[in-house]
Amino acid sequence: MSRSSSYVTSRKMAENLGASGDGTHHFWLMEVTSIALVILVPLFVFTFGSILGRPYPEVVAALAHPFPALVIALTLLVGLFHFRHGVQVVLEDYAHGTPRRMMIVAAICATYAILAVGLFAVARIAL
Repeated sequence: MSRSSSYVTSRKMAENLGASGDGTHHFWLMEVTSIALVILVPLFVFTFGSILGRPYPEVVAALAHPFPALVIALTLLVGLFHFRHGVQVVLEDYAHGTPRRMMIVAAICATYAILAVGLFAVARIAL
């Protein structure tokens, strides 16, 4: 039985058939990470701002405590996760064909590389 001869409405046939079929998922990821960043960014600014410009031994001593290291690591993690999905949505909207796929892969790889280096640096200093 074909879709045109069934008793399915046009709306029912169109559900979950967006451009990528994944728009709602991206939207909710961006919303959740945005809310998390509203909390994390002020904590990061106050935590990182208090140690900015201090000598290296004082920075290491400050990051030896779990709270500042955790705030910095979570801000990196959530911020870069938010960035990755935002860049992917922009590239999906404005780039086309093979260059789009290559740019998305490059953006994802660059984001995870920055995240790995950042988390390694925080762990190295904090531990």
